[in-house]
Amino acid sequence: MSSPSIPRRQQRLSELGDRRFDLLVIGGGITGAGIARDAARRGLSVALVEQEDIASGTSSRSSRLIHGGVRYLEHGYLRLVFEASRERRRLLEYAPHLVRPLRFTWPVYRGARVARWQLGAALTLYDALALFRNVGWHTRLSREGVLEAEPALETAELRGGAAYWDAATDDARLTLATAMDAAHSSATVMNHARVSALTFAGPGGMADGAVVQDMIGGQEVRVQSRVVLNASGPWTDEVAAMEGGTKGPAVRGTKGVHIAIPAVRVGNRAAVTMLSPDDGRVMFALPAGTHTIIGTTDTATAEHPHEVRAAKADVRYLLNACNRFFPAARLTEDDVVATWAGIRPLVASGNKGDPSSASREHAIRTSSRGVITVTGGKLTTYREMAEQSTDEVVRHLGIKVRKCDTSTAMLPGERAAASSSDIKLDPALPWREADVTHAVRHELAETVSDVLVRRTTIAFERKDHGRALAPRVAALMAAQLHWTDAGVRHWIAEYERDVARIFGVDP
Repeated sequence: MSSPSIPRRQQRLSELGDRRFDLLVIGGGITGAGIARDAARRGLSVALVEQEDIASGTSSRSSRLIHGGVRYLEHGYLRLVFEASRERRRLLEYAPHLVRPLRFTWPVYRGARVARWQLGAALTLYDALALFRNVGWHTRLSREGVLEAEPALETAELRGGAAYWDAATDDARLTLATAMDAAHSSATVMNHARVSALTFAGPGGMADGAVVQDMIGGQEVRVQSRVVLNASGPWTDEVAAMEGGTKGPAVRGTKGVHIAIPAVRVGNRAAVTMLSPDDGRVMFALPAGTHTIIGTTDTATAEHPHEVRAAKADVRYLLNACNRFFPAARLTEDDVVATWAGIRPLVASGNKGDPSSASREHAIRTSSRGVITVTGGKLTTYREMAEQSTDEVVRHLGIKVRKCDTSTAMLPGERAAASSSDIKLDPALPWREADVTHAVRHELAETVSDVLVRRTTIAFERKDHGRALAPRVAALMAAQLHWTDAGVRHWIAEYERDVARIFGVDP
């Protein structure tokens, strides 16, 4: 099935300046994309602007899990687990090409912080909060059952464990599919378009739009909108500052770091839940194609979201946990293929203690100047956040709209159709030259980074993060976007800078 066409960039820029929208959404992460999709499908005129690329921040740097959040049970967040379990089930139904069931094994060792009986009770509650409608119910495992499922696990002091079900996704492509469905529903979606200022209806008046700068061509447009919504995640407070006045922070950032290791070096067969030997927090070894993702950390940070990176201490923390549970791996820093970090934009109010116990619930508030701000939440619950946010927008507009249908409407996002003549970009990976062309024509890709980091997972799966492939990708994109030779060189150089920024490790 061919993907619906989307207007070219210049046409979309013209639309931004020529129309008065019902809703302007600032931020192209999963939250902003979800709101734009929901609002557009209900019949509102919507503009979505993102200063970098769709999913370029936290939404492409997660654990790639769609999960109920079993670890939230010990902190008493039962409502969150219930909501996340319901949304997990829905995602498996309306995005089966992007979300797949994933079996987890949780081994329990002598003296572990979570004993076998506690784990059994927690997973029974986990199944109950999913209304026993998960992919499968949990099962308790003997020592032999754990090792049958995951024979590479440490055997010493192993008492048994359990198996349970959650789901996995490609976080960047899930966000992209959500934004594309908004575009297919007549939203004007612009990536690489930065809000430089909010605009107001006179001094002290209500927000009525924003000044937006095209980061590709440099053009500046004034976007008019009846409602402005801030869904910029870690950048929330920067956007809020454009309203003027002094306010307390709306977001408390915590940093999550992941590493990717060749799967053959780790030896896991599916997902494994681990308790860190350093501090006892829950973490995972997750299958991701030819690699295993180990994550995540959870530490308070004041780093700017554009510059956040892992530190060597983060990498050692993750390697230590993996080596403790998979002793034959004997991993070192040389085994790490990729390291990345993202900032979780948690609600600041009430979240002052340990980041691991901080609430992942979301908040929707409206400022004195009419800007709606959405903070907190998690990847799994994005659709419900979007529904509630759009409800708030509709109340502000005071109009009748179509009923929300996002819990059942299928998401797009199929890859380009393969042909016998397609050439692979890397023999070891599934991505082809046709995927590059498709990304430019149908998926809003404008830069080499858009393709190698977010339309594909190449940057996460090669030790060089795709640097050697960048010239080839740039040449394919140039044919579509009419880059000059100087333009090709520029975007290759930009990719080098992005790789250092995203995948670099601080001392």
